Amino acid sequence: MVPPRKNSSTAATIEAVGLVGGARVFDPGCRRCDRLAVFLGEVSARHPDYHAAPVPSFGDPEARLLIVGLAPGMHGANRTGRPFTGDHAGLLLYRTLHEFGFATAPESLSVDDGLRLQDCRITNAVRCLPPANKPLPAEVRACNPFLVGELAKVPRSGVVLALGAIAHAAVLSAFGLKQTTYRFGHGRRHELPGERLLLDSFHCSRYNTQTRRLTAEMFRAVFAEARASLAVGSRVAE
Repeated sequence: MVPPRKNSSTAATIEAVGLVGGARVFDPGCRRCDRLAVFLGEVSARHPDYHAAPVPSFGDPEARLLIVGLAPGMHGANRTGRPFTGDHAGLLLYRTLHEFGFATAPESLSVDDGLRLQDCRITNAVRCLPPANKPLPAEVRACNPFLVGELAKVPRSGVVLALGAIAHAAVLSAFGLKQTTYRFGHGRRHELPGERLLLDSFHCSRYNTQTRRLTAEMFRAVFAEARASLAVGSRVAE
């Protein structure tokens, strides 16, 4: 694997908040993971109109809320080039973001639909589409420096929302924290270095929502806690 470019401008922030390793600048042509690169090539051949490349983060780079998903979906972000856009997983997410004032519209249809996120940014633990939507542990580790770069931008009193256990583990890895000490669970909250808060939620996938493992009410409760935590942080900063 070829190391991606480092972002030296965030080095001080990384050290200050306890993140592990150096941040990496998003690389739209990244081919660090052989399996993913080959798979994307196959997908691109079948669907030449698809994005079929690493998917960049979306939203305000100075946002106080960072949402971390798993990886692009085949016919969602892998097709459109925007996280959680174009497939079922984004339906509940963007509707809830809009409800809590984090998005200017309740739907994300395409990269040119005019939608904007407000004080919110969305990224993924893995930037490329994995086969069967299941990244290998080595692929999550290879992509972690890009997540470090995103986490370094989250200000003090900011909130990181992990959608699913893999995203949760990726955030902990970025901070060098033990998985056994910070166990994943829907609705759980964990204190991160630098006065940041990690909130956990089940992933808003089709399977989870249709089986009601995750309901709209459960999802709204997590976002209500995120909004409340940000409000407290704002008062403390005044």
